[in-house]
Amino acid sequence: MGALDGRVALVTGASRGIGAAIARRLAAEGAAVAVSARTTAADESRFAGTIAETAAAVEAAGGRALAVRADLSRPADRAALVERVEAGLGPVDVLVNNAAVTWFTPVTEFSDKRFALMFEVQVTAPFDLARRVLPGMRARGGGAILNVSSRAAIHPPVTRAGRGGTVYGMCKAAVERFSTGLAAEVHADGVAVNALSPNRVVPTPGTLHHGLTREDDPDAEPPEVMAEAALALCRPRDPLLTGRIAYSQDLLTELGIAVPA
Repeated sequence: MGALDGRVALVTGASRGIGAAIARRLAAEGAAVAVSARTTAADESRFAGTIAETAAAVEAAGGRALAVRADLSRPADRAALVERVEAGLGPVDVLVNNAAVTWFTPVTEFSDKRFALMFEVQVTAPFDLARRVLPGMRARGGGAILNVSSRAAIHPPVTRAGRGGTVYGMCKAAVERFSTGLAAEVHADGVAVNALSPNRVVPTPGTLHHGLTREDDPDAEPPEVMAEAALALCRPRDPLLTGRIAYSQDLLTELGIAVPA
């Protein structure tokens, strides 16, 4: 018996990296997993990984998966995503908002278009998807919403030269405040809402592309650590595990769960 047997999970940004690792881990605990991203074919992105590959990995391990292409910057795609998941797998019990589009550019050089797109995907989309799945969660008496954040949400020292991460940090700070506020709103309904960040940079195609880490970085955090921490926050609700701004390794240590190597 898995911790998520009989439950349906939706993971966005699941074509690679943290999202793909979380999808595989939730599926290993019995969840039927819907994986979503814009990338469905290998030639559609500069980065390796597609939702079809993630779904295939889940199914090869004995799980059940549904790949749904969606551009989360488009409200119509967000609505269609939830409708397709509900039609194909059933009502969503676990929502993991991981999708992101990011540019590291100084404020004075940031275009309006990129600014709007980052907020649409990283802030508005989690807000919208949560609103769409919450009525069902409330009706069933429980559920979990997990918003993937970053240490970029923490205020940087003024004396440290920036790398153009101000807008990214703004998005993640907004997501964290959304998480704690929503957690308070739905606490009585049995729905857990949390934000989760890695303790250290995770080597994914995106972080490698932006030069935030390297493949041989001994201090980097494997994506499986985030996946294990995500599972801990998406299990049937523990009254203490909601409204958290959690950090992966710290959370696992607190709960007495071994940190994956």
